[in-house]
Amino acid sequence: MEGYFRLFYIWGRRPVIPVFRKCLSSSEMFDICEKSEIMGITVLGQAGRGVRHQLHIDLLSSVFTFLRPLTMPHQGLLLFRMAPLCVLLSMLMVSCFNFCLCHKNSEFALTNPEKSSTKETERKETEEELEPKILEVFHPTHEWQALRPGQAVPAGSHVRLNLQTGAREVKLHDEDKFQTNLKGLKKGKRLDINTNTYTSQDLKNALAKFKEGAEMENSKEDQERQAKVKRLFRPIEELKKDFEELNVVIETDMQIMVRLINKFNSSSSSLEEKIAALFDLEYYVHQMDNAQDLLSFGGLQVVINGLNSTEPLVKEYAAFVLGAAFSSNPKVQVEAIEGGALQKLLVILATEQPLTTKKKALFALCSLLRHFPYAQQQFLKLGGLQVLRSLVQEKGMEVLAVRVVTLLYDLVTEKMFAEEDAELTWDMSPKRLQQYRQVHLLPSLQEQGWCEITAHLLALPEHDAREKVLQTLGALLATCRDRFHQDTQLHRTLGTLQAEYQALAALELQEGEDEGYFRELLDSIDSLLTELR
Repeated sequence: MEGYFRLFYIWGRRPVIPVFRKCLSSSEMFDICEKSEIMGITVLGQAGRGVRHQLHIDLLSSVFTFLRPLTMPHQGLLLFRMAPLCVLLSMLMVSCFNFCLCHKNSEFALTNPEKSSTKETERKETEEELEPKILEVFHPTHEWQALRPGQAVPAGSHVRLNLQTGAREVKLHDEDKFQTNLKGLKKGKRLDINTNTYTSQDLKNALAKFKEGAEMENSKEDQERQAKVKRLFRPIEELKKDFEELNVVIETDMQIMVRLINKFNSSSSSLEEKIAALFDLEYYVHQMDNAQDLLSFGGLQVVINGLNSTEPLVKEYAAFVLGAAFSSNPKVQVEAIEGGALQKLLVILATEQPLTTKKKALFALCSLLRHFPYAQQQFLKLGGLQVLRSLVQEKGMEVLAVRVVTLLYDLVTEKMFAEEDAELTWDMSPKRLQQYRQVHLLPSLQEQGWCEITAHLLALPEHDAREKVLQTLGALLATCRDRFHQDTQLHRTLGTLQAEYQALAALELQEGEDEGYFRELLDSIDSLLTELR
C-alpha cells in the first residue's frame, strides 16, 4: 500500500495534477507511461513481457476523467471531503488492474503472435533434439531379418547389407562363442545396460568398453608373442659374445670373397677346396656390387687366369663365376676384356674339352658379349664366328648349337633395336652408337655360311629348338634371302613342319586354345614361306 499513499499524496498537491493530465492527453502515452511509476507498479516491466492490454488504457482513462473535475481550483474543498471515496475508488482500480495482469490473453497482446509461436516451436524442437531418443531393441534369431529404422542391434549380432533390397539384415551368430557372449551381456555383468530399452549414449559407452577390451586382448597377445619369440631366438649381442668365445667372426661379403679367392689361389689348396671356393664365390658375384668389389682387390683377374688351368673342373667353375659376374655389369665386362677373358673363353670353345666345360664357357661368352658392342667387335676380329661354327658342326654338340643360334639372334636384334632407338629418341650416346655401327655382324654371318647352318638346324626334333631357329631365320631373312631361295632342303623342311604344326594347332583349337604355342609356330612357318615364294 506504499504506492497508494504516495499516489494520494501527489494528488493532494495541486501543481502536480497538470502533469497527469498532460500524460493522458499526449499521443506518446505508452512511451511516457512505460517510463513512469503509476501506483507503485512499473509498467515498462510488464510491457516488456508482451502483456500490454487495451483494458489498461481504458481503465486509466476512466479514472483520470473522473478525477479531472476534482483538480479545478474552486473545488479544492470538495476534494478534501471526497477523500474516502477516492481511496475506495483507487483500491477498486488497483484490484482491476492486477486482475487484468494476472489473467492476460495472448490474443490481445501487443506482440506478434506468429513470432511468438515460431519461437515456441523452435524451442520445443531444440529440446526434443537434445533429449536422447529411446531406441527399440531388435531381437535377432538364427534367420536373416530386415532391420527397421530406429531399431537398435544387440552386441554380438551379425549384420549385413542386402544389395538387392538395400535393407540391413540381422541374425545371430551360429558359433557357440558368440552365443556365450550374448548370454554375458546382461545388466550388471558387462555393459550395465537395460536389455529392453537403452539410449544412444548407452551404445557409445558400450562401444568404448568394447574397444578397451580389444586393446587389452591385443596387448596380451603381443606380450605372449614377444615372449615366444624370446624363447625361440636370442639377441644379437648374446650371439656375438658366443661367437667371440668360439673364435667365430661375422664376416662381410667382401671379407668372404677375399677369403675364397685366397683359398682358390693358394698352391696348398686341394682341387676339391678350389672347386668349393669357386662354387661359393659364384653365389656372391651375382650381386652387382659384389662383382665390382671383386675388381678392387684383384680377384677377377685371379678367376680369369683360372681359365688357363689344366684341370677341366677348374676351367668349368672359373667360367661359371665369370659368367655370373659379367651379367649386366659393364664395369666388370670392360675389366674382363682388358684382362684377356675373351681370348681364353674362345680357346676353351675351340679346343677339345668336356661338354660341361664348354657349356660354362659359352655361358660366360654370352654374358660378356650382350650389350657390349666393343666386345662384339673384338669377338669378330678374333674369329669368334668361326669358333662357334666349328662348335655347332661338332657331333654331340646339338645342345650347344641351339644356344649359339640364340646368341646370334640376340646380337642381331640388339644392334637393330639400338640403331632404331637412336634414330627415334636420341637417348643413346654417339660413342656407343658408333660402336654398334662398327659391328658388321650380318655380313660376317653371310660370308661364313651361317645362312645354311641355321637352316639345317631347323631339323632338330625339339619344339623349343625349332622355335629359336625360326626366330633366327626371320632375323637373317633380309641378308640370307637369296641363300634361302636356293636351299631346297629348307623348303622341304618348312613344308613338313607346316603340316605337322597344322595338326597340332587343330588339336589346340579343339581344346579351346585359339592362340596356343603350336599356332604361333605355325604362323612363323607360314610367314617365312610367304616371304620365300
